Amino acid sequence: MAKGGSRGRGRGTPPPRGRTAGRAQKPAVRPRRPQPSPGPSPEPPAAPPPIFRLGAVPGATPGRWIDTWNERMPQTALELISLPVAGQRRALLDGDVDAALVRLPLEKDGLHVIPLYEEVPVVVCARDSHLTAADELAIADLEGEVLIVPDDDVLGIRVPGALPPAFAAPADTAEAIATVAAGVGIVVVPMSVARLHHRKDADHRPLADGPRSTVALAWVAERTTSAVESFVGIVRGRTANSSRD
Repeated sequence: MAKGGSRGRGRGTPPPRGRTAGRAQKPAVRPRRPQPSPGPSPEPPAAPPPIFRLGAVPGATPGRWIDTWNERMPQTALELISLPVAGQRRALLDGDVDAALVRLPLEKDGLHVIPLYEEVPVVVCARDSHLTAADELAIADLEGEVLIVPDDDVLGIRVPGALPPAFAAPADTAEAIATVAAGVGIVVVPMSVARLHHRKDADHRPLADGPRSTVALAWVAERTTSAVESFVGIVRGRTANSSRD
């Protein structure tokens, strides 16, 4: 039996495994994994190229102005949008187009309107009509003829002594000219519209004393952008280096 009756650990007894006398064991530190270097930031999507939207009523011929635009303004595409005469003002106010070639008369409230040129009216008839014997006609020559006035008429012509058709007015000029080509009646339209709806079985003659149709350039006054000003300059015949004044 040990002296003093001590029940504790003897001096030669080693400490239990996993313990260190007099100090706490530090947790193992894991090495940090290297973080991948960030790659280059993605490029932002390119903005779509600007577009100038030009409206044009039937018969308007902006081809030469569009050619000049494409030469001077290659950074801005021009989109040509066909407009019915009845919807020309609404298309401008609703922003469907930036500017438009329109037919007068047109309510000008809120718009800038520049008259460009006048068109001679023509009488469209069947190719074998007696009216084609003359090089030019007068309103008096149309007495007794069946005058067809389509719903999209832009002239509002009145012909004393002309006869109304026995059928409802055609919905548009194309239908009216097709009816005329079949040998029924006549229709009076601006010359460019007659050319637009040209048919082999129809012909036309100038109407010397008929109402003329004015084509104009119009845009919303509050939306006079640099693109609109550039197109106005082209229409007015300014050179690329001329002033806008």
